Order: sequence, then C-alpha cells, then structure tokens
Amino acid sequence: MKTISFISGRRHVSYLFLLVFYISTTNALAHTNIVPLSATEQQQQTVTGTVTYNNMPMTGVTITVKGKNTTAISGEDGKFSISANGTDTLIFEYLGFKTQSIALNNRTILNIQLEEDVNDLKEVIINAGYYSVKDSERTGSISKITAKDFEKQPVTNVLAAMQGRMAGVNITQNTGIAGGGFDIEIRGQNSLRSGGNNPLYVIDGVPYASDLIGARVTSPEMPMPTSPLNSLNPGDIESIEVLRDADATAIYGSRGANGVVLVTTKKGKAGKTKFIANVSSGFGRVTRFRKLMNTQQYLQMRKEAFTNENITEYPSWATDINGEWPQDRDTDWQETLAGGNAGFTTVQGSVSGGSENTQFLVSGNYSRETTVFPGDFRYTKANVLSTINHKSENKKFTLGFTAGYTARDNKQPSIDFMQEAIALAPNAPALYDDAGNLNWQNNTFNNPLRYLQTEAGAKTYDLLANAQLGYSILENLQLRSSFGFTDLRHKETSALPSTMFAPSTGRTPSSSSLFATTANRQSWIIEPQLDYKISIGKAKLQALAGATFQQQDASQMTQQFYGFASNALLYNPGSASRITTLSSGESVYKYQAFFGRVNFNFAQKYIINLTGRRDGSSRFGPGNRFANFGAVGAAWIFSNEKLISEKLPFLSMGKLRASYGTSGNDQIGDYQYLDTYSTSGYSYGVSGLQPTRLFNPDFAWESNKKLEAALETGFLNDRISTTVAWYRNRSSNQLVGIPLPGTTGFSELQANLDAEVENSGWEVTLRTVNVKTENFSWITSINYTIAKNKLLSFPGLESSSYANQLVIGQPLNIVKSYHYTGLDPQTGLYTFEDANGDGRISEPEDKTAIKNLNPQYFGGVQNQLRYGNLQLDFLFQFVKQLNYNQYYGTAAPGNMMNQPAAVVSHWQQPGDTGPYQIYATDLNDAAITANSQFGSSDAAISDGSYIRLKNISLSYDLPLKWTRGIGCRLSVQGQNMLTVTSFKGADPEFKSPGYLPPLKTITTSLQLTF
Repeated sequence: MKTISFISGRRHVSYLFLLVFYISTTNALAHTNIVPLSATEQQQQTVTGTVTYNNMPMTGVTITVKGKNTTAISGEDGKFSISANGTDTLIFEYLGFKTQSIALNNRTILNIQLEEDVNDLKEVIINAGYYSVKDSERTGSISKITAKDFEKQPVTNVLAAMQGRMAGVNITQNTGIAGGGFDIEIRGQNSLRSGGNNPLYVIDGVPYASDLIGARVTSPEMPMPTSPLNSLNPGDIESIEVLRDADATAIYGSRGANGVVLVTTKKGKAGKTKFIANVSSGFGRVTRFRKLMNTQQYLQMRKEAFTNENITEYPSWATDINGEWPQDRDTDWQETLAGGNAGFTTVQGSVSGGSENTQFLVSGNYSRETTVFPGDFRYTKANVLSTINHKSENKKFTLGFTAGYTARDNKQPSIDFMQEAIALAPNAPALYDDAGNLNWQNNTFNNPLRYLQTEAGAKTYDLLANAQLGYSILENLQLRSSFGFTDLRHKETSALPSTMFAPSTGRTPSSSSLFATTANRQSWIIEPQLDYKISIGKAKLQALAGATFQQQDASQMTQQFYGFASNALLYNPGSASRITTLSSGESVYKYQAFFGRVNFNFAQKYIINLTGRRDGSSRFGPGNRFANFGAVGAAWIFSNEKLISEKLPFLSMGKLRASYGTSGNDQIGDYQYLDTYSTSGYSYGVSGLQPTRLFNPDFAWESNKKLEAALETGFLNDRISTTVAWYRNRSSNQLVGIPLPGTTGFSELQANLDAEVENSGWEVTLRTVNVKTENFSWITSINYTIAKNKLLSFPGLESSSYANQLVIGQPLNIVKSYHYTGLDPQTGLYTFEDANGDGRISEPEDKTAIKNLNPQYFGGVQNQLRYGNLQLDFLFQFVKQLNYNQYYGTAAPGNMMNQPAAVVSHWQQPGDTGPYQIYATDLNDAAITANSQFGSSDAAISDGSYIRLKNISLSYDLPLKWTRGIGCRLSVQGQNMLTVTSFKGADPEFKSPGYLPPLKTITTSLQLTF
C-alpha cells in the first residue's frame, strides 16, 4: 500500500516541506513553552501619542517597534503615529535623553515624557571631520561645545563663545571695537612667526581662511585688521569641535599643525515644518576704566613740575595752568568719550522640516551694534543660511548642500577714543561752544571730537557653499565626495577730511586724504573619498582613503587718495588729483594631498587608529613641495574588561589613550622661496624695479611632532567624569629669515632654521552631576590647563634679527626688560641695573630681565541649574598671567597729559621713597629718559591674573497651556559681567594698553517656536 501516493511532483515536495516544518515547529514550541499568537496579538493597530520634555514637544524622536523594522519620527508638535501589535514594546530614542521602552498592553494612545540623560556621555558622536566616532571610542583629543552654549551668550564672534570652555584652548579678545577679532592658541605657540600659529578652520567640510584681511591704516577694527571669522553667525552653528593632538589632526596633514576648529552649521530635521523666531536687544559698557588724576591732583602735579624746573611764570603753551583753561573744571574723559552705552539688536528666524529622506533648513539673521563712543557709528551684519539633505529610498544615494552668505558693514571713527581719553587733562575745555560747534578754545587744544569728522568703514561680502555626494557601492563600501567654494570680497576706507582740524589752521580740501583697501579671496576644494567598514565577530575595521585638491586666489591693494577739490568728493577716488599705491599684491596658493585612515576596534576594548597623509604645497621650492605626515593613536577601554567591571562596579568608564604623530606647517605666505621684485620708487622716465627677496630652492616644510597620553574615567554611571591629559609638541625646521651681511644688499634670506620650539602641559576636565531629580538638576563642568612653552634651540640666535626678542630656554612670548632697582632717594629718578657694567643704561645690553607673558594656567568653571522650566547657566573664567600695567607707555609725570591717580604718591624731596619719580616737564631730559626706561622695565609688568564671570544666562520656558501650543522662551544673558583682579590697569584680559577693552554686555531675548 502506498501511503503517500498522493504526493507527486513539485507540489508534493512543497506539501512535504510544510508538513516537516509544522511538525518541527510544534515540537520546538512544546519544548520552549511558547504559546501560539492569539488573534488579539496578531492584529495590527495604530498607536498615537505625544512626546514631550519639560512640557515642551520633542521633534525628531525616533520611535521603533522592538524586534521589528517599523519606525516613526515625532513631528513638530511632538506627536507620532505608528503601527504595532497590542503586545509590542515601543522604544523611544533621542540623543542626550534616556532611551525608554514602553509596553503597549493593547493601548493605542501614549503620552511620553522624556528624561534628559545628563550622565551618559559615551554615546555622544564626535565629528573628526572626515569621519565620526563615539566619544567613548575616540583615540584623539577632541573637545566639543554645542548650540546650547552659543544660545546663552550675547556675542557676534564664535570665538567669544568658546572662551573659558575648553582645556588647552586659550582665546583673548584683542579689541572692544564692534566687529573686532580674537587671538586663539591651541596648545601654545609652535612657530617663531607670529602669523604661523593659526589653527585650521573647517566649516561644514570647507577650509576657511582666517588670515586677517585689510590693512591697519584703513581698518575700523583697531588695533588689528579685519577678522573674517566675524562672518560666521553664532546662531547658525550646531557645534564646534577642536582637534588638538596628532591622532585627531593628522588626517588634515600640514593644515592641522596648530590644531583644527571644526564648525558644523544647523541642519533640518525630519518632522513637521518648524518655525523659530528670536529677537534680542541689550546694551554694552566698558567693564572698567583706569583710575586717573582729578583736576586738583593734576594741577598740583603740573605746578610742582614747573617749580622743580625753577619756572615761576608759566609759558603761554601751558594753557592748562596759566588761566586759559578753567581751573575748577573736572571731567572724566574716559566716561565722556567711551562711557556711552553700545546698543545690541539681533533678529533671527528659521524654518526647517522635511521627511525621513529629505530635510531642509533656511535661516536668516540681522544684527546691529552701536558703540560706546560719541557719534553715529555702528556695525551691522546680515546673513542667510540654507541647507538640504536627501537620502534615496534605497538608502544608497545621499546628497547634502549648504550655502551661507553674509554681508557686513562696519563704520567706526578713524581712531580709538580711548587713546584721547586717557591723555587729555581733566580741566580741558568743553568740547562744544555755545553755538554747538566744535570748541577749539583759541587753538589751545586738539578737540578729541575732531575724529567725529572722520570715518573708517569696512564692507565685507562672504559666500561659503558646500555640496556632498555619496553612494553606497556595496553594503559596507561607500564612495563620496565634497565640493566646496568660498568667495570673500572686502573693501575698507579711512577718510581724513580737512574739517577735522581747527578752522584757524587754514586747511583746505586739497589736504584731505582717503585711504582705501580692497581685498578679494576665492577658493575651491574637491575631496573624493572611499569609506569601507566590516565587522567580523568582535572585530570592527574601518578604512578611509581620499584626496584633496584645493586652490586659493587672493589679491589686496592699499592706496592713498588726496588733493580733493571739495570734501563732498572725498569718497569719490576719481576726484583725487594724486594717488599713491602703498601696497599691492596678488597670490595663488595650491594644495594637494592624499590621505588614509585605518581604525581597528576589537570587542570595544582595544582600539588602534592609523592615519597618513602626503601633502603638497605651492609655497615651497621645487623638490620640497611634498612631504609625508602621519600619526598613530591607541586606546584601551579597561572598564569593559570583565574583571574590572565585576570588581569595580562604580567605574562606568575607564580609558587609557595615547597618540604620536607628525604634521607640517606652510603658514609662511606665498612665493617666499622665489626671488621677487618691487618698484624702486625712482623714475627715469619709467619706474624701475628692485629685487626684494632671494631665491631659495631648499625652502621646505616646518615639522611638528606631537605626543600625548590621557586617562579618561567615569564614575557612578558617569555622574562624575574626568579627563587628565599630558602633551608635548616639538616644532623644528622653523621658517624664518636668516640674516645676511649688508654687502649682499639683502637683510635676510627666507629659509628653514634648525630652531626647535617645545610646548608641553597638562589638561584636566571634570564634569559632575551634582543633583538629578525629575524637577531639578545641577551640573558642573571644570577645565584647567597648565601650559609651558620653551625655545629649545636656535643656532646663531645672537646674530639674528631675533636676538633682542628670544632667549634659549625661555618661552617665545617673553619681554626682555630693564631690571628696575628702585627710586633714587636723592634725585627722585627711577634707577635700573647696569647689567654690563659700562656705567650707562642702554638697549639692548642692559635689557636682561625676562618676563613671561604666557599664562601659567587658565580654565573655566561652568554650572548649569534647571528647576522645572527655569534654567540658570553661568561660567567663570580664570587666568594666571602677567600683563602690562597702566604705567606702560605713560608720559613722564608732570607733562601736559593726565596720569594714573597712584602717581600722587611721588618723590618730592631728598629722602623720599616715592614710589613714583619726581614731577618734571619736557625740559628735564633725565626724568624723561628715566620714565621711558621705566616703561620698558620689569616694573611696567605686573600681575594680570583674574577671575571673570564670563557669561550668565537665565531662561524660562512658558508652559504650553499658557501659549496654546507655541513654544515661548524668555531669557536674559550677560557677558563679562564681573571681574576680580588686582591688576593695575583697565582690563586684565586686554593685551593692547590704550585701546578700548572688551565690553560688559547685557541682553534680553524672546524665542518663539511654532
């Protein structure tokens, strides 16, 4: 009998397969106690709900059905909709918040309140430029701040928002003038050249040239030329990451020798279209002024000075004490000329949204800032940013495009009024006469408001665009390429009309001058890349290979126009009868490189990162244009070791990492290796040429070797996390000028010198979650840096142009000064050490005292407190350093210039100890010389340490039920609010005495989200 005769052919085989499958699965279910799904469990249903945080809707939260590929994203109002079974579990995920798993239990409506994950830092994604890595798995030194930090600071320059927030990053403001720039050093000064220590700025993958533009003679941002970094709008920035060590910077090759600053702008997120509008307004004032003499003290000084010279009848030019000026007038000219309120207004709006595959964002910003000076001076900036990101349905093709355009207009007086304010006598006449005209008081003084007739203006137009294309050739193999373009156009003018002089001088428009500078800078970059990833068991391998092709064209010209028929034609250069070209030049910079990276990760415990790059630069001679650079980084995440995790359960994170590598530096300017020529200035019918530089075919790269070791730990589920890092960087083959004998006709030859500079130090960061409850949290972040800089070697230093500037074994940023030995009690004059014993004080022989102006240590302490919808943030910045005090560059006491109030304690008769010297007029050459030497001595440098409340912000999110679903945030922010210091000067941070220091700024803002 054929028991299965009905089974035949392909159909019979199928039935047999189903029968076997049924029997096997039935047995498996029986042995594993799995019950077949009920009808209720198999039925799909639509689950809806709202995701919120602090009663605010959360956009972009990912909702996933556990164990399935079903995913949804919450919209602008926080609402979501997803299909699931009644017994499924939904997983809610959002970066920076705790992941929540919610069992449906046949529910169809869920309202979820997310909880901020203030502890878990491991999953934070760090952008290293060409690749991204989890913070817990990085082998390099990278610091990151996000949009949350920028939103709390009333600043227009991104570097201002970084001050005091990152270990190893020292940032100082170089002027309080609106639109002014900042100086930044990442782990110290590597190059002997002042312009060779700038980090590389990369904005959305596009290198951005940060070299100053314009010229000092025309810049409205005194005392430095214009900074192009002001084109970046802090409100458009999503994050800034600073790469410091060899492992992190090596993939940028020579461009990353001084560190890398990666700027990522905001992008659109999937969900309903979201509109954000922000309006802020406020004011700024000078943080503190110098304490100067009042009229009584000043007149006493002047009279005593003449008495010391046996002059009883005051000369006609001494109008301050001979009765021509009022003797009872007392004016604080600092308050008059720089004591106003600078206004700040910012309006910003954005619209963003999109689907899971395509997201977009468009934002616009307008800001206006006035000055503390009298007059109608202002700085305005407007910019627009547009981004789009797209991913194909099959996830193979990706496209990203970002374009930003900024227009800046800065108008300032052609001089910083602080220079006038600290020198003018307190009893100087009123600035306006009874008729409202400028008062010249019979030509007895130069009215400082004459500079209201002048104007220094700069207009800058800046375009930055970037496109990124990617295609997944295979599942683990992706080909992508980026295309970047920048275009900066800058024009600045400084007008000096004849009306700035007293009418009695008889100046005519023919003596008026216009200085004008035009600068253009365009660049393009193309970077194809191939990225491969593979996982085999516990091992993960990622390989990256790519190339860089970059070119930058730049031109700049500064001219002087004069001989105008009328001041009304002053801004029309074609109306000038004479034109002089002060400087002019064009340059082309080409850069080409090939780079690669291999990252190996085994069991998420042992990580090795290898990076290599071959760079080519047009700035070096034939045969020396290409050089190889590379680095190796390694990390051991010992907290993932089974023994340690069992024995030390309180250790949530433990990692040892180290790196070593080399990089180069080509920040020397273009054509430095060539023999160059310029116009001779002499005309024989036509203008001739004269050689200005000798050809050096051996001109090559600077070399920078970086070494670092660090320990990263986290305790109690990262409620306490620390990083301690030690680093040492050595830069050699320095690009400097080697002195030549005068008989050659050239002062120096641009060449590589075997000088070596070392930077070393310790960086410590500490983050603690002090309190964390549902309604209240308090987080503290501390960073602390000890940095040392040293010139290790410099062959032929004594015969070089650096002989009076550098000392082997000392930092680069030193001052060689006279050593002050006190006040001579018999003569009342300052005295100094005669170092060479020749019986006279002379320069440079007797300038043997060395003062280090580098900070000994610096850092910041930041606190974030939240109670319900109320949040308070404040940052204290601290610096231990020396700085020039208020006596640096001050004229001798007794002259027709005001003095610091402390000079009242002075020498008056033999036996007095001062501490300040005898009052003297210009007739006392010995006193004038001694005072000049005092300003160049170590007595002019004092403790410039300070603790500053750098930033404070208080914000409140109105409950949605009050605003009918519209997000509304009210906030007040302050910058440079309080300074604790013993510094004898205006501002301890400020490095340029006599100029406007940074301002204290307070703004209020309203942000609406709908």
